[in-house]
Amino acid sequence: MPCPAVAVVLAVTLWGCAWAQPAVTDAVPNPAPAAGPSKGEVKAMREFKMLDMNGDGRLSRTEVLLFPRLSAAFDDADTNRDRYVSYEEVRAFAVRYRAERERSKAAAQGAGGSTARSEHTR
Repeated sequence: MPCPAVAVVLAVTLWGCAWAQPAVTDAVPNPAPAAGPSKGEVKAMREFKMLDMNGDGRLSRTEVLLFPRLSAAFDDADTNRDRYVSYEEVRAFAVRYRAERERSKAAAQGAGGSTARSEHTR
């Protein structure tokens, strides 16, 4: 069974990490040969497989039960509502999570920036 430290790393890696990449569709050809997955994505795949205790290629609620952050995000990540989270659903969730986090950060900086300017001009 994975240790708690791995859970923290996995939560950061899988649910909003830097490896999140936009989905590639068949309609958009890739002009250059793929360089392969990034180091972060390789790590995320490895950790996903580690949590996939029965090796079926998807995570059940039971498999993530010991990891509160993963359990809390489970319903949001399970977009097809099949009660499992596939690696592709994890990737899509990570893209959404990262975009939301960046919007929140930008909004916070914008609010803080306007306050700083008004205090500076007093």
